[in-house]
Amino acid sequence: MNIETAASQLEALGNPTRLTIYRTLVRAGDNGLPVGKLQFKLDIPSSTLSHHLKKLIDVNLVGQERQATTLICRANYASMNGLIGYLADECCVDEGGCASTSEDATEAA
Repeated sequence: MNIETAASQLEALGNPTRLTIYRTLVRAGDNGLPVGKLQFKLDIPSSTLSHHLKKLIDVNLVGQERQATTLICRANYASMNGLIGYLADECCVDEGGCASTSEDATEAA
């Protein structure tokens, strides 16, 4: 992942409504949620939901799939894990590693 992608994804998640939508989809698991059910759960207007979903789709955090007449929304877990990994990859690297990593190694010995 590059810094521009990470920044775009973090910017998208920086909005409280989008973060709530995203967390709801993450909780839904691999099956995702139909747009109507997502709207009902969050109690937001369809135009508002559509606007925020578009932003999450644009940054590849959410995907949509049409099943007959139903539009299913799913969290993109690979993209989420990539962002989390990007944020944690260099944790404490300037100090020789994280304290928790050193403690884990000491406890294992």
